[in-house]
Amino acid sequence: MEERYLTVTALTKYISLKFDRDRHLEDVLLEGEISNFKRNSRGHFYFKLKDENASIDATMFAMYASKVNFDLSDGMKVFVRGRVQVYQPAGTYSINVKEIKSDGVGDLFLAFEKLKKELEAEGLFDPAHKKPIPRFPKTIGVVTSPTGAAIRDIINTISRRYPMCHLILYPAIVQGDDAKFDIENQIKRANFDRLCDVLIVGRGGGSIEDLWAFNEREVAYAIYNSDIPIISAVGHEINFTIADFVADMRAATPTAGAEIATPNVEVLKETIKGYVDTLTKRTLNLIDNYKNVLMHLDKRLDNLNPINVLTHKKEVLDNYKTRLNLLINHILDEKYNKFNLLKNSIEANNPLKIMDKGYSISSVNGKVIKKATDVKKDDIISTSLKDGNIISKVIEVKENGK
Repeated sequence: MEERYLTVTALTKYISLKFDRDRHLEDVLLEGEISNFKRNSRGHFYFKLKDENASIDATMFAMYASKVNFDLSDGMKVFVRGRVQVYQPAGTYSINVKEIKSDGVGDLFLAFEKLKKELEAEGLFDPAHKKPIPRFPKTIGVVTSPTGAAIRDIINTISRRYPMCHLILYPAIVQGDDAKFDIENQIKRANFDRLCDVLIVGRGGGSIEDLWAFNEREVAYAIYNSDIPIISAVGHEINFTIADFVADMRAATPTAGAEIATPNVEVLKETIKGYVDTLTKRTLNLIDNYKNVLMHLDKRLDNLNPINVLTHKKEVLDNYKTRLNLLINHILDEKYNKFNLLKNSIEANNPLKIMDKGYSISSVNGKVIKKATDVKKDDIISTSLKDGNIISKVIEVKENGK
């Protein structure tokens, strides 16, 4: 009998056909540990799923990978659902994963951590974006279930602490698949109405599944984009949600949210009473101080009688007048003495005085004759005497010693 040899391709096709026809391999549930995890640029996941004794290649295409709400990493234990197929070119088999769940940590917790990291990276938790909560709100809006315990706690707390405040309820579903859209829409509605000074968004406590609406991206964006300051008041003290990180203020409970939103009227009364007491004491002290000032002013007025003041001023004026007269007389005496000295000096040097003694002044051509050489024969000389002038003609000039 002639032996028939198969090609590798034929064998691989046969094995692939067996895999395709085996209904047990169409929908396989596997558990194992992820290794060699990779995500390509198109969003596909590639990894190995292994246990202590074996491993299998796994592929999760982008249409399914986009629905995974937690981050995959090497070493993570997971449950997967998929179809086992043969990859004919390599002659290997693998599983095409359609669903994946985490083992141990919990899917919701992983989804929470993933969204928290993404929103933090986008800046939704930035303290610089948070708005201050008004100290004395006129109107408070509440986004919560109209039938839950949270709204009753909030109403009772506000009525007790700050009864003059007006409250507006924006009723919303706070649990279930549609809750995130309802909460988002009511926050937007409150911003559209512009009636509230502050919003309390929350509900009572519960499991992570019960509170999940407050961990949704839609609610986070609605809180971040709100023009009205928002207090997140979700669950009990141990519960934290994405809404708590985005909100302008986090309250541990709905009751705590109402306390943060309102001042205590009794505390305000005590504070006002303290201000009144302080103001009264300061006013009385001020009045006493002014009384003392008035008493001192009375004494000063006795000392500052207008008649006494005028008399004193007159005495000062008379004293200034006397001193001024003395100073004027002194100056006049000095000037008079100086004048006489100058007068005597001028008189002593007056040429006319010299002429009284028989002296005369002769000049030629308008120039005073000081020496014999200033004239020559036939010059006309004018001689000034005390009582007149003599005109003469030079007959001869004689110099001393010649």
